[in-house]
Amino acid sequence: MTEPLPGMPIPPAAKPQKGVPRQRTRKKKVTAFGAENRGRLLDLYFSEADELDPSTAWKHIYRLLLSIDRTIGLAHCYESNRCQPGEAWYVRSLAFHGWVAEQLETTPAELANQIDWLFRRAIVDLASAKISAARSKRTLKEREPYEGMGFPEPGDDPELATVILNAVEPWLAGQPPQTAQQELVQRVLTYVKQENKRRNLIGEAFEDSIAAILHRIPVIAAAYEINTRTRLHNIRGFSRGPAKHKEDIVDLVLIRKRDQRRLLVTAKWSVRADREKQFDSEYATYTGREDLGEDFDYVCITNEFDSARLVRACERRSGNQNQFTDVVHVQPEGPALAYRHGGTDREDNSGPMYRYIASGRLSSFAGWVNKLAASG
Repeated sequence: MTEPLPGMPIPPAAKPQKGVPRQRTRKKKVTAFGAENRGRLLDLYFSEADELDPSTAWKHIYRLLLSIDRTIGLAHCYESNRCQPGEAWYVRSLAFHGWVAEQLETTPAELANQIDWLFRRAIVDLASAKISAARSKRTLKEREPYEGMGFPEPGDDPELATVILNAVEPWLAGQPPQTAQQELVQRVLTYVKQENKRRNLIGEAFEDSIAAILHRIPVIAAAYEINTRTRLHNIRGFSRGPAKHKEDIVDLVLIRKRDQRRLLVTAKWSVRADREKQFDSEYATYTGREDLGEDFDYVCITNEFDSARLVRACERRSGNQNQFTDVVHVQPEGPALAYRHGGTDREDNSGPMYRYIASGRLSSFAGWVNKLAASG
């Protein structure tokens, strides 16, 4: 049975009524990277954050989700292999790292401690859950028949422990106890093994973070219903797909309360070729399943830094109109600044990108929120 994560409330067990057979209920699994724990962590983060303002809301997105590319030690803004020293994006990454540190009122050296909040907290929860499971009564009982036979304990990795302890030995007053070494190794291994979970986390966490911010801006919360990962057919005016068809899930849905206008948002932290194709298939599905003959907005929110990809998003057409009602960047000053700081490559399409930023076609998150407020 899965152990509850630290900090998660445990509901009291219901008392069985006389004469009513007790039914076995499956305990809901709570995972460190799951929606329930993400919601808990977001509530915790915003309970300690300053009052939300549209102009600075993007900073919260970066504090929550922006990460460090460990191969170069800088804030991640582009594919790692293109950001190595000697590549065009290394100097751009340096410029972006310094700029975002200044914007978040910290230093380049301390930036890593001010961002990636959601992943760093989730990974702590995961490690704690693993350690708790290793020390649970069930685990101890399962190990009883092998007591005294020298079986390794959960978290045992003497070689890794030796590497860690040798590195910090000059600063240690003594050798940590075995249990402390096991816990240290378990936490290190969890961090290393789960690093690849960042991609899975950031997909839905981006949606959750946007929704959490919109819910906490009073004028937006009053004017719109806001939901994440909604089945398309559960949105007013959209029909079900064919039988046995995989359900279509919309990343983020806003319904304007005064007239029920529907805003369907695709939230993609980055945009790759497969995701660009996904835009076309999504839009075709939405238009094909709209049964009321009413207009709806199709909005793209991203943190993509590649100028060519951003320009293509702005220029995507369907028939005689733009595919996206709005193309929104978390903070377009980031990619604009990156391209101004040297380095050239075959995908530099920054000229049109600057024009779209200037015209508002490539909007900032703050600009989009203000547009929502004005039309709400």
